[in-house]
Amino acid sequence: MPFLETGDKTTLFYNDWGSGQPVVLIHGWPLDSDMWEYQSRFLAENGLRVIAYDRRGFGRSSQPWSGYDYDTLAADLKALLDHLDVQGATLVGFSMGGGEVARYIGRYGAARVSKAVLLSAVTPYMLRTTDNPDGVEKSVFDAMVGGLEKDRPNFIATFGKQFFGAGLLNFTVTAEIQQWALGMAMLASPKATIDCVRAFSETDFRRDLASFNLPALVIHGGADATVPAAKSGQLAAKMISGAEYKEYEGAPHAVFFTEKDRFNRDLLEFLKK
Repeated sequence: MPFLETGDKTTLFYNDWGSGQPVVLIHGWPLDSDMWEYQSRFLAENGLRVIAYDRRGFGRSSQPWSGYDYDTLAADLKALLDHLDVQGATLVGFSMGGGEVARYIGRYGAARVSKAVLLSAVTPYMLRTTDNPDGVEKSVFDAMVGGLEKDRPNFIATFGKQFFGAGLLNFTVTAEIQQWALGMAMLASPKATIDCVRAFSETDFRRDLASFNLPALVIHGGADATVPAAKSGQLAAKMISGAEYKEYEGAPHAVFFTEKDRFNRDLLEFLKK
């Protein structure tokens, strides 16, 4: 399996499929790069080079004790792009992964990057503060950490229902898909899982988004109960000059699966422009 070693000796796993214009897929919390199953093959079959990696602490990457802040995570992304000598890539970040896209562009500019996609992303700033009064109360994230510390498998399984928008009257998401996601999540380091809750909830990406000077596509589910569109996608699209915004009416957080056909079409169209 392909791996690279970062500057702090963390080992990152990645897949590199196909050839052509490069697309880098950055997974969400608490999953790994396998969440992109329905995008990776589709994009590669449509003439694109698809690179997907496991964030440190998740999937097949190593599990260091520290380094789960966004500056380090963006440096990991840079290490991957440098290692593969990627030029003109489109960065696609889902949920927490949208933060890596934002921080990478905020710190490194358009080096090696030509476009950006924020999918159900945690940008611009999740936490309610005096200068972000429409954010989410810290107690919500404290409860997440408490649930993970008490019974991580149960918390993630319960969280998964909201993540996929699964319910008594919604049969579009099978129990097997939810088990698949739970299996991915349980591969992660417990330390990384908890630290990343603090990272994606407490990191302010507003300055990063303001620095975007490249084509950007923002996609969000209109019924996202995990990262509500009104607190994230809608705001992020307004902060990025010239960004294209698409909101999928009635869609939950996990649009990479629940709306995969529509998302794949929209993503391919944006990539081919």
